[in-house]
Amino acid sequence: MKKNLCAIAFYNAENFFDPADDPEKEDDDFTPTGANKYTKEVYKQKLQNISIVITRMGKDLVPEGAALIGLAEVENAKVLADLTAQPLIAAKGYKYILYNAYDPRGIDVALLYDPKVFHVIKSMPVAIRIPQKATRDILYVHGVLYKDTVHVLVNHWPSRRDGEQESRDDRRIAAETNRKFIDDLRRKQPNAKIILMGDLNDDPIDISVATVLKGNGSMPSLLASELYNPWLALHKPATTGTLQYKRKWNLFDQILVSKPLTDSRRGLRYHSAVIFNKEFLQQTSGRYKGSPYRSYRGTYWMNGYSDHYPVVMYLSWN
Repeated sequence: MKKNLCAIAFYNAENFFDPADDPEKEDDDFTPTGANKYTKEVYKQKLQNISIVITRMGKDLVPEGAALIGLAEVENAKVLADLTAQPLIAAKGYKYILYNAYDPRGIDVALLYDPKVFHVIKSMPVAIRIPQKATRDILYVHGVLYKDTVHVLVNHWPSRRDGEQESRDDRRIAAETNRKFIDDLRRKQPNAKIILMGDLNDDPIDISVATVLKGNGSMPSLLASELYNPWLALHKPATTGTLQYKRKWNLFDQILVSKPLTDSRRGLRYHSAVIFNKEFLQQTSGRYKGSPYRSYRGTYWMNGYSDHYPVVMYLSWN
């Protein structure tokens, strides 16, 4: 019997700004007169490029495409309004949720959703409080996906810009914030179907994900308090990940699910997970061959997509 499948995805869209200067944000580089010469023409091309990715994610197994798409590095709601109006995806009718956070660069997380299959019950930002630093909030969305209730947490954890060790505690705090939220939710709803997605800026084996968040890559040994993390098996630093740094692959972009999404007999259930690294998203020549075909290299517009590959998870439903 053929399974009914739906696709959910996460994508760090790499500096997805509009070209207008916002005096309250550090977005000067992404304006027409800024270092990146981010003109209206460049913005239009960026919109088109991201819409190409969105229209193809999930279609290997689900002709309708992705029902939920978490996004990172989005400047504001205008960008999402312009994106969802793009000719390639306008007919899909995606709706979106975004809350402006206090990230100094002015980049936020967001959720696109197909209103034909997902009904929003509640959404809110959840603050990650790091001493003397501002960072992105967690986006929490409670809704009904294919007649099954889910809780979605969209994340973009603090970067490694200042060094992996120097910023490790920041990501630990981000993981602890998610963990506390999940624990509180599970106390009220022990069988809650929870989906945590995001650019975690840590790999599946790192302490923040494996220990603090309790990401376990073994479904048979999964405890009720843990999250199933299929990316542990997929990450190969020499060959496989979602972004590349100094010839080494990281898999920062992950989707984890709670135990009820691995063993439920009714409603939604985990099916499979893939890195969406199709050839059109790759550099096809030169020293960076095989790495993500990014938007910018330095201040040079490459007319690519992002410096991250998206990730897609398939869920079966009945």
